[in-house]
Amino acid sequence: MRGKRLGITAALAAGTLAATGLAFAPTAAAVTPQTATINATCSIGGSGEATLTATQNGTAATITLSSTEITAPISIAQDSITSTLTMVNASGGTTAFTGTKNPAIAAGGGVSVGPLDGTVAPGDSLEAYGGSLQMVVFGITITCTADAAQSPSPFVFE
Repeated sequence: MRGKRLGITAALAAGTLAATGLAFAPTAAAVTPQTATINATCSIGGSGEATLTATQNGTAATITLSSTEITAPISIAQDSITSTLTMVNASGGTTAFTGTKNPAIAAGGGVSVGPLDGTVAPGDSLEAYGGSLQMVVFGITITCTADAAQSPSPFVFE
């Protein structure tokens, strides 16, 4: 009986160690900073400050853009804006974040799109200035561009 009890105790100890090991497993990669602001001018909807929020999980990344100053001239249904956010990569080229996610937006309400999905590589440094946000609403393309570099800095992905 003692042999069985010792075997059960050893199995429980091994399970506890395995669970503890999982608790210390590495977390998903992080982007810094997680939020940045830009001042943007849009072909429709005006201009003003917008907040960019970035997340990263390995090579998958998302960016959400929201603004209370850039507004929708008409009511827009949830998930009806097709968006492409093109960011400039410091090492050359661009990275696109795309999607059709947006909350319902009342006429005159602030614009919000995302999370928009993209693929990043470790060390990518992405900046909105020099890129653009294209939103297609009811077949009409609206283009927004940053007037200056994002603050506090470009997004750097691990």
